[in-house]
Amino acid sequence: MRTARFESEFFDPAATLGCGQAFRYLPAEEGTLVLSAERACLLRREGDVTFLSAEEEDFAYFQRYFDLSRSYAEILARIGALGIPRLCEAAAFGKGIRILNQDPAETIVSFIVSQNNNIPRIRAILSRLCEALGEERSACGHGYFAFPRIERLAEQGEAFYASLGCGYRARYLAGTARLLAEEGTEKLAALPTSRLREALLRLPGVGPKVADCILLFAFRRTEAFPVDTWVEKAYRSLGGTLSGREKIAAALAEKFGDLSGYIQQYLFYFEREGGKERWHPSR
Repeated sequence: MRTARFESEFFDPAATLGCGQAFRYLPAEEGTLVLSAERACLLRREGDVTFLSAEEEDFAYFQRYFDLSRSYAEILARIGALGIPRLCEAAAFGKGIRILNQDPAETIVSFIVSQNNNIPRIRAILSRLCEALGEERSACGHGYFAFPRIERLAEQGEAFYASLGCGYRARYLAGTARLLAEEGTEKLAALPTSRLREALLRLPGVGPKVADCILLFAFRRTEAFPVDTWVEKAYRSLGGTLSGREKIAAALAEKFGDLSGYIQQYLFYFEREGGKERWHPSR
């Protein structure tokens, strides 16, 4: 196992896992076990330092997963230069957030499940899915279930997904899994953002907001600006007057360009958590 240390100022596990990007993490005695596709790593924070531990063969994967080669101090400086007080406050509050580079198939499935749902329920559904179809594995001294291969997901019908508690999303999951198994996700990554968004919108159950989340969290298109209830509230607090979340998302993406995804996360986290007791990933 390999361990590295990073400044917590720009890598806070609680903030990164608590801002709705990903849903597969488990409390562990040493910190938090973070699951991605078939891999796992351990995160723990001690004061001003965050420790990342992973098996040697998985370490580079998680360096990329947590975007650890990028300077978030530079991103914060660019946002500060915009001179928008509320935005500066949100960025300062959430500066420990890092935008994750997630497995595309897992992200697509996860955000279809996320529609009109809350984080504890999303996590529970995905956990049941992995236990039912995923390979049992171990890493960093912990056992876990990998995210199922897309071929395994495609073998299941609507009734299976309904049995996990997916509700109306069951039909979407069955249809999307079949399409992904037939077409894969590799070609999607090569598409320009506008065409990639169109391709995602053709998947059953993927609407504009879900497509923007997938663009940002699976394909690192930071020009995407997903808008949900919390971000719409933040938009109003910034003086925005547009109606309709698609219009709001398009306007904000145009205004902030490649900073959009970072700003979206800071605003979401600040609006949802700014007035609360600090969240912890074991909850």
